[in-house]
Amino acid sequence: MRADRRLTGIQLLAQAVGAHGLVSSGERPGWLECRPARGLAQPRRRPAKLACGGRGRSPMMAGPRGARCAMNEMARPATAATGLSRAEHAAGMAAYQAAGERLAAEFGNRGPLRLAEDGSLHPDIQAAYWRHGYYIFEGVIDAAEVEALRADAQAMLARAPVGPEAKVDAQGRPALGLDYARFPYRYTRPLADPWGGTQLLGGRHPAQMSQPVPDADAPEHVVFLMYAMCQAMPSGLRLYGHPKLLAAAQSINGPDFVPFNDAIFVKQPGLGGSVAWHQDGVTHWNSPDWDEGIHGFNYQVQLYPTTPANGLWVIPGSHKLGKADIKAMVAANGGSEQLPGAVPLVCKAGDVTMVNRQAVHGSFANSSPDIRISLTFGFHRRRSVLGQKAALSIAETHAVYDEQRIFDRAAVIQVAIDARHQAFPAEPVFRYQPFIGLEDRFRFTPETFERVIRDYNTKDLAI
Repeated sequence: MRADRRLTGIQLLAQAVGAHGLVSSGERPGWLECRPARGLAQPRRRPAKLACGGRGRSPMMAGPRGARCAMNEMARPATAATGLSRAEHAAGMAAYQAAGERLAAEFGNRGPLRLAEDGSLHPDIQAAYWRHGYYIFEGVIDAAEVEALRADAQAMLARAPVGPEAKVDAQGRPALGLDYARFPYRYTRPLADPWGGTQLLGGRHPAQMSQPVPDADAPEHVVFLMYAMCQAMPSGLRLYGHPKLLAAAQSINGPDFVPFNDAIFVKQPGLGGSVAWHQDGVTHWNSPDWDEGIHGFNYQVQLYPTTPANGLWVIPGSHKLGKADIKAMVAANGGSEQLPGAVPLVCKAGDVTMVNRQAVHGSFANSSPDIRISLTFGFHRRRSVLGQKAALSIAETHAVYDEQRIFDRAAVIQVAIDARHQAFPAEPVFRYQPFIGLEDRFRFTPETFERVIRDYNTKDLAI
């Protein structure tokens, strides 16, 4: 691997295919012929608008408290819409989606969340995760807990401001989050790609997705992301302490694993925006200690069934290949966002995906009639975080992740463990190694809610 671990589109795609046994050595797969996808016009570029406050401020900027730009704001899409209607976009994606489902079925890489006798994630699942860079855990969250999570997530949506600059919700009540240190909502225009082709989030989304024209009755803005699930959603805090999910995190990242952040992706039917192809990590690509797990992983808990049209797509094996040149990958594919070799993570409600943060992944504009709400939260190795500088959405804080910062953010896990135990006393309790012996100081109480949970996401550990 080259020293800077950058691979061109053809190199990455070819290596990913070869690594997964889809073609023999030296054989050129048909999907590397780089033909443009049918039915999807290519976007016409115009200058990006990235101003933070003042004149020319984007209507998708920070919420009512005027919070800092990098933490809460979103740029206008960097290009015009493709000109395709929502229905035309959906039709143009159908063949690609069907091919992706067939490829996903060949991989498998899904099943129940099984633990070994010692409580660790079953070694077969660990091997499959490290081989492909993702795994789908089926049926982890039962129907009753899914309903509680749905109710809390829908309550958050109902309490969202009516627009990016508003302070009241659709019923005229003060919106949720006006007193949060980080405003808990982000907006985008319907079916837009708010990050692709911009320098937001370290420029990690270099190529923009297609942006279909929404239906005539679409609103001007839609909620795209929600934050602070452990503060705003009682069921979200309990989910964060799920013993099997924490046992799997410990198995992948070690007993002193630490949290990353959390976010709720909202893909409303016929309105939800896209997330351009990207790799999550930004800190360690040139580290002498680089390996395929150094940037951690993310869970996504699915509250509704996910489909190829509204769900996450991953290029299997790409987590092993270093920093991808995604812009070159799209160019090598004839300029089409329909990257070959990718698979959709199709799930039922209650399924949980685990995706390596170095895997190339993304999602398309939701031109389908199906909603998707994914509770997303990640974990790191402690040694990947300690001493590192803040990155991504909290880069402008210039924080350094010292022992105290890591302890304070990790305390959310311990409080969540106790919150879950109070709600589900018959369920096994996960023992989180950094807090063994400190459990009584971090019981879930009104005091620990104020001390540990309130505004906890100002201490996220992004790398």
